[in-house]
Amino acid sequence: MKKSSKLASLLTLMVVLVMALSACGNGAASNDATATGSSDQPLKGKNIALIMRLNNGTFSAQYVDGVKNQVAKYGGTVTVITADNDLSKMASALDAAVNQGEFDGILLDHGDAGALTMGVQKAVQANIPIVAFDSALDGVQGVTNLAQNDQKMAELTLDQLAKDANGKGNIVKIWVAGFPPMESRQISYKAFQAKYPDIKEIAAFGTADNAQLDAQTQMEAILKQYPNKGDITAVWAAWDEFAKGATNAIKQAGRDEIKVYGIDLSDEDLNLIQDKNSPWIASAAVDPTTIGRVQVRYLYQKFAGNTKDEKVELEPVYVQRDDLPKDKKVTTADLNEYVKGWGESDQGNTDQLKALEKSVAGQ
Repeated sequence: MKKSSKLASLLTLMVVLVMALSACGNGAASNDATATGSSDQPLKGKNIALIMRLNNGTFSAQYVDGVKNQVAKYGGTVTVITADNDLSKMASALDAAVNQGEFDGILLDHGDAGALTMGVQKAVQANIPIVAFDSALDGVQGVTNLAQNDQKMAELTLDQLAKDANGKGNIVKIWVAGFPPMESRQISYKAFQAKYPDIKEIAAFGTADNAQLDAQTQMEAILKQYPNKGDITAVWAAWDEFAKGATNAIKQAGRDEIKVYGIDLSDEDLNLIQDKNSPWIASAAVDPTTIGRVQVRYLYQKFAGNTKDEKVELEPVYVQRDDLPKDKKVTTADLNEYVKGWGESDQGNTDQLKALEKSVAGQ
């Protein structure tokens, strides 16, 4: 009888233990499932500020589209704030974005370390993640800096210019100081001048305000100053807005012997490069839409706790008329069919961000 009682007690204890273990197991499984299912929830609904030094031309428009498109895929919203090429206004906008407490993260476009460092440090102290594009904030701790390889872009266009000119001739440079990417491109330009002493710079100009119209006006004056064919071999434009202005002036003057080499690329630019009557024959660039998307990905990586990437570089490609079809118009959306290395980049993407996109798309 005692043995039976002890056996019954032992069996009861075993059943209780099994049930307890089963409950714990189910609870763990349930918790794991909940964690897996909700791992992307903290990343949804973010309110992002995109603060731009200036928002001119089709390149900027496509860049903004890339930012908005990627944030929307993550279930967030974007407020675009433009400083009209006024760094003090940009700094004030950054301070306001931090002080308002309405934004979960901040994107900067073409800023400047001198103007923005204090505001950026304030944002970092307030735990507001920041990713800056072409803003030379490399020395500021806590910021992820995104940049095109500007020196390489300049090298790609200048080396081809020299090759096409057989290492000699007269050129016009359109460039403007005070922008980090422009300063980087100038480094390559100086190296180009040292390498090709028989290629002479006969004029240099450029302004960021009304860039295309100003470039056209000044190029028209230079064409009158150098009226003969052969006086000017080529134009090197360090921004696509400059290239468009120079192209318009050269076309109107009928100076089809002058070639234009640009930097940056948009759908509008591609249309000009494909035009057989256009002097603009090539450009080095990174897809502006891709730049916006990649910048957003690194911001969301910071939301997810990844802060190890302090500097991210985007590699450019060289796009020339000879590589493009003559029987149809090409856009940046299908340019990858003709130019290797162009197009949608997976740079900055993670499994977590891919899951977030899928979750938002499924809502």
